[in-house]
Amino acid sequence: MLQALAPAPAMAPGAPSSSPSPILAVLLFSSLVLCPAQAIVVYTDREVYGAVGSRVTLHCSFWSSEWVSDDISFTWRYQPEGGRDAISIFHYAKGQPYIDEVGTFKERIQWVGDPRWKDGSIVIHNLDYSDNGTFTCDVKNPPDIVGKTSQVTLYVFEKVPTRYGVVLGAVIGGVLGVVLLLLLLFYLVRYCWLRRQAALQRRLSAMEKGKLHKPSKDSSKRGRQTPVLYAMLDHSRSTKAASEKKSKGLGESRKDKK
Repeated sequence: MLQALAPAPAMAPGAPSSSPSPILAVLLFSSLVLCPAQAIVVYTDREVYGAVGSRVTLHCSFWSSEWVSDDISFTWRYQPEGGRDAISIFHYAKGQPYIDEVGTFKERIQWVGDPRWKDGSIVIHNLDYSDNGTFTCDVKNPPDIVGKTSQVTLYVFEKVPTRYGVVLGAVIGGVLGVVLLLLLLFYLVRYCWLRRQAALQRRLSAMEKGKLHKPSKDSSKRGRQTPVLYAMLDHSRSTKAASEKKSKGLGESRKDKK
């Protein structure tokens, strides 16, 4: 409880004031009263299922604002189905696990946790119908010891039932897988078709270019052959004219002889 402060003595005029600042007092009050230390938070599954004669893991983890202390402790309590009182079945402290020698779990509990990883999990072997109930995990990490516990409910069946969530998730996953496969096939077929169309287009363009080049080559050949043809025609004409003149000259000479 805060005590009332005595009135400060009167100070001489002009002397510097030594009273604390009101703003500093408000900040100090808010840091001590309005902002308490953060509590430890414990996490467990809500429900776990197991078959008779099998084993089940009860997971327990925590979050703390402090480093993991050497004095950290884990405590598991069990409340039977329909029961009112919870009994302690396991305790971990000073680096050692302690299994309570009273109750039905004394020879069936195994410590599998690791405080360095903020893990306080245990395993219960050889499940039985009488194991149905609520298990509570409590963690203390000094100086962080304030916080709520976490509870997990165990259901033991002759055969572990299939959860609707698991079935629904499997169905949704299968549908999504089929859709992705169909999309993949569609894009693959489309890619092959486009590639084939591009190859055909390249062939058609190459053929068109070849047709354009052939007439130009033929025309060039014809252009080269035309002067040769004209020269041959001129030569044949001149030869014919020379032969005609020669024949005429021979005819005239024969007439003169006569």
